[in-house]
Amino acid sequence: MDSKELLSKIRRIEIKTRRMTSQVFAGEYHSAFKGQGMAFSEVREYQYGDPIRNIDWNVTARFNRPFIKVFEEERELTVMLLVDVSGSNEFGTAENLKREYMTEVAAVIAFSAIQNNDKIGVIFFTDQIEKFIPPKKGKKHIMRIILELLNFQPERKTTDVSNALKYLTNAIKKRSTAFLLSDFIETGVSNEELQNSLTLANKKHDLVGLLIQDKGEFSLPNIGLSQFRDPETGEIRWIDTSDKKLKQKLSNWWNQRNIDLDESFRRSGVDYATIQTDQDYVQPLMKLFKRRGQR
Repeated sequence: MDSKELLSKIRRIEIKTRRMTSQVFAGEYHSAFKGQGMAFSEVREYQYGDPIRNIDWNVTARFNRPFIKVFEEERELTVMLLVDVSGSNEFGTAENLKREYMTEVAAVIAFSAIQNNDKIGVIFFTDQIEKFIPPKKGKKHIMRIILELLNFQPERKTTDVSNALKYLTNAIKKRSTAFLLSDFIETGVSNEELQNSLTLANKKHDLVGLLIQDKGEFSLPNIGLSQFRDPETGEIRWIDTSDKKLKQKLSNWWNQRNIDLDESFRRSGVDYATIQTDQDYVQPLMKLFKRRGQR
């Protein structure tokens, strides 16, 4: 992609996602991600109905009557995008590749964060950490993120979600809201391992999963005997796409995989949404935000 084409694409994404953010997502994002914690404000005398856990025992002992600590919600968030840039995301049977779709979704979240006066940062990962952009504010920072999302070339091809989550917990000391954008296609990783990684990261941060899928991954086109290459391992295989048993086997495997992923997210307490590249991402994001905002 030459520089002129790249700038044109950045501009299109900016216009589309800015409009969508201001018209559709602004209120939902604000209610779904209200603040990263509670900051101490003052001490006052205990009143009936105040939570006992907030009693300030030192002040209470000094004045011989109960006092409580009053907290205020911290409005400013640190938002992190963990973006999977492994080889499997260079795939797409719809209008865009999975990676291009992730870029738009990430841009919507980034503009929503900026409108809410939040900081935004990015971790690009494969089976290693490919690039870390520390969280900051401002339009210039957002445009840098979109440029990297479109143009970044990773060194590796395979995926390690657990490694990315470990890096997040070590690199970002303050509690953040972290969006994990991935197709979650990993080799040799058990459901239990993924669940443990999600659980540990979610204890320190408010983790949200965005599962990006393409229908071509679980529904083979009927084009006869064809050659397929695994984008992460490079392995090449000849597959008879008209084989009904093979198609059913693939469909069964994919359905079970989604059941396993749903269980991993549910048991780890991580909210998530599934986004298909041949469908509009607005509805699944809105449902996710509304569900969180109603808590």
